[in-house]
Amino acid sequence: MADIVLIHGAWAGNWVWDSLQDGLRNAGHRPHAVDLPGNGSDATPLAEVSLERYVEHVGALIEALDGPVQLVGHSGGGVTATALAERYAERIAGVSYVAGMMLPSGMGFAELCAELSRDFPEVSGIGPYLEAVPSGSRAPSDAACAVFFHDAPARAAVDAARRLTVQPDGGRDIAAHWTAGRFGRLPRLYIEATRDRSVLPRVQQRMQQLVPGAERVAIDCGHAPQLAAPEALLAALLDFFARHPDPVL
Repeated sequence: MADIVLIHGAWAGNWVWDSLQDGLRNAGHRPHAVDLPGNGSDATPLAEVSLERYVEHVGALIEALDGPVQLVGHSGGGVTATALAERYAERIAGVSYVAGMMLPSGMGFAELCAELSRDFPEVSGIGPYLEAVPSGSRAPSDAACAVFFHDAPARAAVDAARRLTVQPDGGRDIAAHWTAGRFGRLPRLYIEATRDRSVLPRVQQRMQQLVPGAERVAIDCGHAPQLAAPEALLAALLDFFARHPDPVL
């Protein structure tokens, strides 16, 4: 049995994990879906948000838990998962990235996309559709449906797009710093979404090349397998958790 800390991506909130929580509990685990500071229903002012604030917030949860911890990061939540794994390596049994940002130490996702865009301009994903607001950005509902949720059931896609909130700039343009002796020694799983229009498959594959060593599971879906393929996502996670039940000491 493990404590599963579920970390959402940009513009989202803890609700993106609703479809998995019963399955995780039925398998004997304890899921903990968090709202990162300034995201979801959390009232932290946008201008005060940073990766360090994210790590402190989720870190307080990890410190309050007794069992082994599995981190799961979706999309941009992968950066926070990496930073947490580095800080709390002794507590972490594994790190799973769901179409997530698994990046070399010190590299931001924008830097990776700038590198790839010279040959593949489509890697910009949701970028061209974003609306700027003070200290953040907003993903319009129609663009979110087309880029994030295009293969989810229609009602679920519309509901999810409407639940998206402003993403703080301080929680989006971020980079985790990690070491081979801490984060680098932990078991990792990369769940590749093969029809993703946000973090394109070629971008997901490039991250796996740059940070080798993760197990790979491919799911034939778009950016949000929680909505489009929850059974396949749950099965991949449970298999990984079962094979990596304890922290690597």
